[in-house]
Amino acid sequence: MTGLTASGAAIRLVLARHGETPSNLARVLDTVPPGPGLTDTGRAQAEALAERFGEEKLVALHASRALRAQQTAAPLAERAVIDLAVADDLHEIYVGDLEGRGDDESRAVFDATYSSWHHGRLDERMPGGETGREALDRFCGAAQRIVDAATDGVVVIVSHGGMLRLVANLLVDEVDGARADASYLPNTGAIVLDADLDAPTGWRCHTWDGLAPT
Repeated sequence: MTGLTASGAAIRLVLARHGETPSNLARVLDTVPPGPGLTDTGRAQAEALAERFGEEKLVALHASRALRAQQTAAPLAERAVIDLAVADDLHEIYVGDLEGRGDDESRAVFDATYSSWHHGRLDERMPGGETGREALDRFCGAAQRIVDAATDGVVVIVSHGGMLRLVANLLVDEVDGARADASYLPNTGAIVLDADLDAPTGWRCHTWDGLAPT
């Protein structure tokens, strides 16, 4: 399985979730780009994200193909005076037959499959969709290209909550699968990792918004 190798550069990697969308409010599974844009609340959240990270030394800013991710990243690009790059393979976990559904049965299937990935069963498949291993391989492949091209500074990837928690669980040795599974990442929440070649995974967790307490 693909991981994400830290280069020798002093990189801080910010994995940020997009702002609120109508699908979030309706609790509908929505994973196929481009998808809906942000609500008014989501746009305000995007402005707050820009304020949070806009004074950092950003060296790269990337968003998924989803409209909500790009709209979330745009205020940060403007504030930090940096180009926003849209990258393939950074999108949300593809849920296949569950797409567009929000009923209790569909949510239960999603939750059970997603939880299994955090407990090591990465070859379980969303019905008609991806396995955890497939999702990690394509996201980490894209993220690796971004990290490899970066110099010292802060790299921001604006993506999706389920995908980012799964990736962070792979990269963060300090947080086990049960905590990652239980730690819902809020809209525009961020998981911040520092490259550390002495760490078991090559990364250390600086902050994780919404992390469940031990």
